[in-house]
Amino acid sequence: MTDDARSQGLDAWADFFEHLSLDTLDRLAALTVPEVRFRDPFNDARGRDAVHAVLVHTLNGCRDLRFTVTHRLYAADLAILRWRFEATVTGIGRMDVIGTSEVRQASDGRVAEHIDHWDSGEHVYLRLPLLGAPLRLIRQRLGGRKPGASPPD
Repeated sequence: MTDDARSQGLDAWADFFEHLSLDTLDRLAALTVPEVRFRDPFNDARGRDAVHAVLVHTLNGCRDLRFTVTHRLYAADLAILRWRFEATVTGIGRMDVIGTSEVRQASDGRVAEHIDHWDSGEHVYLRLPLLGAPLRLIRQRLGGRKPGASPPD
């Protein structure tokens, strides 16, 4: 894979997420290999149709969705994107998440694998009405602090 193909492919992929909407999902086919894999804390989708379905579900469950890619880092066999996700999510409320994605590309720069890493416990599970309270108690007993709390002296 040439550095140009890799860079152009990654830039196009980042742009795809930064402009993600139901109207832009048709770009998925040009940006990915047919057997693309997309994994996040809640999904493990394989193939364009499955990835498309995950993105539709995400878009339908969010208002004011915005991805901002803040960094692109390259290693020998993958790229890392650092991003910020902001949205109002049905059943959760306002989310503001910093995360990273491992992106593996085919020789022509198209995305073959995209794996997201972000703290679903803090941003989702702890905020759910029935799950949140027991999880916060467990976290407290294990020595975890509330988000934003000062570290102990």
